[in-house]
Amino acid sequence: MSQYFDELETRSPKARAEALARDLPRQVARAQALPGYADHLAGIDAASVTRIQDLARLPVLRKSDLGRAQGTHAPFGGLTTRAPYAFSHVFQSPGPIYEPGGTDHDWWRMGRFLAACGIGKGDIVQNCFGYHLTPAGMIFENGARAVGAAVLPAGTGQTELQARAAHDIGVTAYAGTPDYLKIILDKADEMGLSLKITRAAVGGGALFPSLRQEYADRGIVCRECYATADLGNIAYESDAMEGLIVDEGVVVEIVTPGTGDPVAPGDVGEVVVTTLNPDYPLIRFATGDLSAAIDGTSSCGRTNTRIKGWMGRADQTTKIKGMFVRPEQVAELVSRHAEIGRVRVIASREAEKDVMTVQIEAEGGDEARYRRSVADTLKLKGRIEIVSKGALPNDGKVIEDRRSYD
Repeated sequence: MSQYFDELETRSPKARAEALARDLPRQVARAQALPGYADHLAGIDAASVTRIQDLARLPVLRKSDLGRAQGTHAPFGGLTTRAPYAFSHVFQSPGPIYEPGGTDHDWWRMGRFLAACGIGKGDIVQNCFGYHLTPAGMIFENGARAVGAAVLPAGTGQTELQARAAHDIGVTAYAGTPDYLKIILDKADEMGLSLKITRAAVGGGALFPSLRQEYADRGIVCRECYATADLGNIAYESDAMEGLIVDEGVVVEIVTPGTGDPVAPGDVGEVVVTTLNPDYPLIRFATGDLSAAIDGTSSCGRTNTRIKGWMGRADQTTKIKGMFVRPEQVAELVSRHAEIGRVRVIASREAEKDVMTVQIEAEGGDEARYRRSVADTLKLKGRIEIVSKGALPNDGKVIEDRRSYD
């Protein structure tokens, strides 16, 4: 069922690297010319940024940076190459953060995911993503146009009308959050309506295995993608079901939370994305999501990097003894000692008091030195536990809150 969207998906690693060496310096230079990047990318030699590894020399751009930039250069923070009126749409996400949108061919790069779902000409997609202010509805509609499918712009709510429309129109595919399709299907059953939906392209929430199986039992193939309002599609699932394949229009790095430093291959870290969209060149944009790279390539024939998908949030800031402890502080602690591997700060309660335990991977480390560094960087005193290399879980967590809030 799965089909290729274009030849970029199956190109050789050499061809992809050559394209990146051409496109990445242009994108960095394009960003440097924008007022929102004037200070952020100052002093960077764009021509020297030709590989994914070179991006590690550039600072990370965070959501909070967007908010501040948009306060100075409304509405897009001086980060777009088009004037606001030159875009097809302007969206507002919580914050508020404003995002541009285009109707150019596959502007959000969602067509590649829909093609991988087997959606294309001859399909009618019931698009149950929101169309009001936020961009998800238009992101998926733009993708449907790119693969030649028709769209029922259903949005959310009015489930009885949704079930009736799906039946009357002969909808063949669904786009929306994973769980809302079940609500429509159950309502159709209740109303005695037969539906023709055989494919579902989902995102914006967790696709639990039990729910995927329930759809499969109904004859519906359900695949998920990973996308954001700022970046559009980042990665998507194919019939191979071997993680998510990174889209051809972005560059994905996995870094240690709170830093821009790449993690070791296979380790869990924060997803940082650079887009190749010339209209909106986000450079090293930190999503705040955790994931990990998967070795090798997909058996479906698509050759780009794969990631495991969403594995939690990277912002683990936790208040201990009335003080905030942040991932950036933990990263500074690690940087002070070359022999340290991973560090994990654990917040717990004993005798109705907060307790901070700092677990440090180090062979033969000096506990007294670590104690001083902990006090300097975390601004708190705590227990020190030195453990062997590899003893701490590879889950991307640097701060763990074990306190019960029930």
